[in-house]
Amino acid sequence: MERTSVYKQFTAMIEQHCGGRLHKGFTVALSGGVDSVVLLYLCHRYATQHGDLPVKAVYVNHGLSENALHWQHFCEQLCQKLSIMFNAAQVTIQAKPRTSLEAQAREARYLALDKHALCGSTLLLGQHADDQVETFFIRLKRGSGLQGLGAMRVSTTLSSGRHCLRPLIHVERQEIEAFSQTFGLQHIEDESNRSNVFDRNFLRNQVLPLLKGRFKGFVPSVMRSISILQAQQALIDELSESDLALCLHDKCLVVMELGKLSALRQSNVVRTWLAKHNESMPSKKQLEQILRQSLGARVDAQVTIQLTKGSVKLYQGKLYWVDNNLSPMLDVKELSLNGPVSICCDTKLIVCEGKGIRRPQPTETVSLRFACLSDKVKPLGKPGRNTVKHWLKDLNVPTWERTRVPLIYYDDTLVAAVGYFVNEDYASEQGIFWKEVNARK
Repeated sequence: MERTSVYKQFTAMIEQHCGGRLHKGFTVALSGGVDSVVLLYLCHRYATQHGDLPVKAVYVNHGLSENALHWQHFCEQLCQKLSIMFNAAQVTIQAKPRTSLEAQAREARYLALDKHALCGSTLLLGQHADDQVETFFIRLKRGSGLQGLGAMRVSTTLSSGRHCLRPLIHVERQEIEAFSQTFGLQHIEDESNRSNVFDRNFLRNQVLPLLKGRFKGFVPSVMRSISILQAQQALIDELSESDLALCLHDKCLVVMELGKLSALRQSNVVRTWLAKHNESMPSKKQLEQILRQSLGARVDAQVTIQLTKGSVKLYQGKLYWVDNNLSPMLDVKELSLNGPVSICCDTKLIVCEGKGIRRPQPTETVSLRFACLSDKVKPLGKPGRNTVKHWLKDLNVPTWERTRVPLIYYDDTLVAAVGYFVNEDYASEQGIFWKEVNARK
């Protein structure tokens, strides 16, 4: 096996892209098809040769085929034969508007693979060169731009930070099938692969065989084009990051700075910014809408443009990203000074020493509240008393964020709005203050 070109290409990819992660091992996305089975055997052999690196396989059962349970059993028995850890993950696909079943299944699959993967391991995916060419043509059919036509990357990172690698991406399907036959590897056949109803299957079964038969070296040629497109996209990404840095302030896009760029660079900056929020690339129409409504708006205008995972909002000359699934804020009746307090799934409050408010008296109850916008207070350095809503508006806090600002009370008196102001009557140069931190760090 070690002398085959398939194994040599696999090894080269692993050693080029895994580096210091090698000792963490691998998690193989195992479907039972020929490509994932070959990948599992390659991974098993490599791990054995390099000091028994930890290896795990995960099968994702989408429930879309009546044979899914049979395939799951096949994968489990294969892993038992090779003494490889195995997990089966059941996912449910719920229909969503404007999203294909294939895209929903892919998203659910990655979430399940990431959840069940070995801690810190690299997730190995079985896509090969023919899959890459199919992806290129599907993107071409959709009218994708440079980034889309670059198809799948060899190495990617999930939003969780999980490293993913496609070590067979330069290996053609016929090489994988020949490898499987040479070593007598058993695999399953997904009956849906024969249905040309799906675009990918139509390309695989009808179109690409004609092109490969007509043009010698067709797949390697397309792969070279994809490589060039990816390199050009990498250059654009560098320029985009530079432009984004000029327009970015506290994770928001400053419309005035955005307006100084050419139209093409404006679009690039918005795409780059949205990508950092894990938002799918907006359509040309959506992108034009974002730029038109923000660049031509009055300073006090408020605009909302809904995208797939959230919305872009314009407030006080800045573009904000607002996630559809913002975690609810948790009221804490009594607030401890002895440790961090969770206020939502990804944020906690910690208390620090320094300029802020005086420490509470032994008889005072410290509590945390939200959305008390009508309560009145006189912030340090501000003229007169007014409502929390007034002061947050004065500080340019967007409307949708005001109810999420943590408010600290001593008994029933508001003493601080975390990150914004303190009650003048309770201010202290050598006191305490609270700040929000990411609970996942």
